[in-house]
Amino acid sequence: MTAALKPEELALIDRYWRAANYLSVGQIYLLDNPLLREPLTLDHVKPRLLGHWGTTPGLNFLYAHLNRIIKRDDLDVVFICGPGHGGPAMVANTYLEGSYSEIYPEIAESEDGLRRLFRQFSFPGGIPSHASPDTPGSIHEGGELGYALVHAYGAAFDNPDLVVACVVGDGEAETGPLAASWHSNKFVNPVHDGAVLPILHLNGYKIAGPTILGRLGDEEIRKLFEGLGHEVLFVEGSEPALMHQAMAAAFDQAFARIRAIQQAARSKGETERPRWPMIVLRSPKGWTGPKEVDGLKTEGFWRSHQVPLSGLAEKPGHLALLESWMRSYEPGQLFDAEGRLLPELKELAPKGDRRMGANPHTNGGRKSHLHCPDPRAFAVTVTSPGQTSAEATRVLGHYLGEVMRLSAEARNFRIMGPDETTSNRLDAVLEVTDRTWMEPHLPEDIHLSPDGRVMEVLSEHLCQGWLEGYLLTGRHGLFNCYEAFIHIVDSMFNQHAKWLKVSRELAWRQPIASFNYLLSSHVWRQDHNGFSHQDPGFVDLVANKKADIVRVYLPPDANTLLYVADHCLHTYDRINVIVAGKQPAPQWLDMEAAVRHCRAGIGLWDFACNDQDSEPDVVMACAGDVPTLETLAAVDLLRQHCPSLKIRVVNVVDLMALQDPSQHPHGLDQREFDGLFTTDKPVIFAYHGYPYLIHRLTYRRTNHENFHVHGFKEEGTTTTPFDMTVINGLDRFHLAIAAIDRIPGLLPAAAHVKQALRNKLIEHEDYVRRHGDDMPEIKNWVWPHGPN
Repeated sequence: MTAALKPEELALIDRYWRAANYLSVGQIYLLDNPLLREPLTLDHVKPRLLGHWGTTPGLNFLYAHLNRIIKRDDLDVVFICGPGHGGPAMVANTYLEGSYSEIYPEIAESEDGLRRLFRQFSFPGGIPSHASPDTPGSIHEGGELGYALVHAYGAAFDNPDLVVACVVGDGEAETGPLAASWHSNKFVNPVHDGAVLPILHLNGYKIAGPTILGRLGDEEIRKLFEGLGHEVLFVEGSEPALMHQAMAAAFDQAFARIRAIQQAARSKGETERPRWPMIVLRSPKGWTGPKEVDGLKTEGFWRSHQVPLSGLAEKPGHLALLESWMRSYEPGQLFDAEGRLLPELKELAPKGDRRMGANPHTNGGRKSHLHCPDPRAFAVTVTSPGQTSAEATRVLGHYLGEVMRLSAEARNFRIMGPDETTSNRLDAVLEVTDRTWMEPHLPEDIHLSPDGRVMEVLSEHLCQGWLEGYLLTGRHGLFNCYEAFIHIVDSMFNQHAKWLKVSRELAWRQPIASFNYLLSSHVWRQDHNGFSHQDPGFVDLVANKKADIVRVYLPPDANTLLYVADHCLHTYDRINVIVAGKQPAPQWLDMEAAVRHCRAGIGLWDFACNDQDSEPDVVMACAGDVPTLETLAAVDLLRQHCPSLKIRVVNVVDLMALQDPSQHPHGLDQREFDGLFTTDKPVIFAYHGYPYLIHRLTYRRTNHENFHVHGFKEEGTTTTPFDMTVINGLDRFHLAIAAIDRIPGLLPAAAHVKQALRNKLIEHEDYVRRHGDDMPEIKNWVWPHGPN
């Protein structure tokens, strides 16, 4: 059998790998003396040794071999580093290929550049130990494990010429999101998608113990991944020469198989789901590092996970061992007298955009504009506030369907969701494109197609990760989900928000389309599913993030939802959260009024106010569709029973407008805020979520002590829609009573009114328990006052 590498090729690629390993060790340990031109001393070593060696040599090995095949075949390949602490490898390799110094000229290809490269790693004012946004070629940080493979597939969708080489560490492979991610291959259409080449790196150990997959035999590994739809190729061992030949042969075979699959699909029209290749690499943890330290096994064991040699000041033998380890890579055979990689090794790296650290897909992608229709074309006709009923998300579905139609040629927009596109009333998109489906079809199936761009899978992790990968490589999309279960991706949201925060501070990072959440089937209309489906707390998590990254919108009706969604799809480098109901509900604003209201983010609803000629006695504020309905119904009750009251109604669409402008760029100016909410009048605030968030957002405001917030109090069950508001004190009766209680001097004169409202609550309780439905006067209520 002919060897994949000729002897001279083998020698060169081994030296390149040694160079990457040398730079990786140098980053973990050295402050100075980067080329070991003098004996190593403690003055050359960092006082705090931080970093992770164990996974790094395997990553360097893979990167070197990917360079070979990229250059040979002129391929478009990106590298996703799943092992969480693979930063030394990613930095080393992007430095060797030249992309690092192009972005950071102060880290030049010289001895001083090497010194700076080493010093900055895991050092104050430097770079972190992960493949962070600071790292060229990275779209995946790996700070939290489990998301590498799903990001890889997100990058490959609608990227027909791209191959995503994704390294999955065996520790990472134990996470739930990663376990689900193996099913992503069932959504790849080789006609118009790129390919993902998973590389499962089994080095056997986590931070302090063995890994599950690392202890499985080859046959069990093969059966597992064949069952998941892959053709499995093994590369195993520790002898460098043999491993280089095996790796080169495996990559030759894997990339040939990918080409064959795509050619068959694109030229012959083969539509059956293919069996994509994957590689299982078994190599020692800490490969080429110290085999033993203090008589204890290190290479091939968990002790090599982080810093194999520590306590150098207390243990001079460790310093000597470090120097011996670094000199074993023979830096004189790798770098010239000025500290540059030798020309014959430099020649091994691809050129220009083909370098994985310079690939445009890893920096915002080759962008194509998202064409959106005018949302006004889909508006609900509203001639009088509250007289028309519509399902807000169903209206939005028609708008999104047109976005799908306009983006059909560019294939740069997808909708992700966990089997909830229809449930969330976005059915109209399925009139334009189907759900992605590469599995067999049954005669009774509908809206399933290999070409579909609606992606549904019952894993919120996959939906989130696919869309992150899709956006990070230059495309656009939306993730729709039940409100209560978006919490499943809390941690993924955190990671993406952190990525955006850092990448926005890097001048060389291109903007990416915003991550847009649509949360429907929300807390107030989960009456049929019950308490398990009733949780509005995702917004609280979102509000914790950097103000310039997050936006939260609570449109009260269909027309405001249309405008907000259109706005969000046109933004970049943001995370937009839209909470909107799907049930039939009153429509308050015509489209032009909705546009004006949403642009302001917060404002008076004149049609509901009667304080035009004086100061209000009370401000009735609301944020969210059900809170808006209940607030206006409460205003109606107060105007009926206390006609002399002056009432102001304020509606909030952009939740962040409540914050002080020093805290959030959307924060309303203090004078404008005081003009809306007054400086001394009671504010009864009906809010969609947990009341504490409104207090948190407004604590700096002049009138904060007079804010009385009603919202979800963690009271839920399977009950009627109105009863959900009653048990949480968000209903019209509780809101009206709260106003009576807090308007100075009103209570004595309105005691009978308050009693009548309490009696209504008792009547409601009796009625729903007898009839299983809300009272007709609740179900059939409409705003009776008309526009002012």
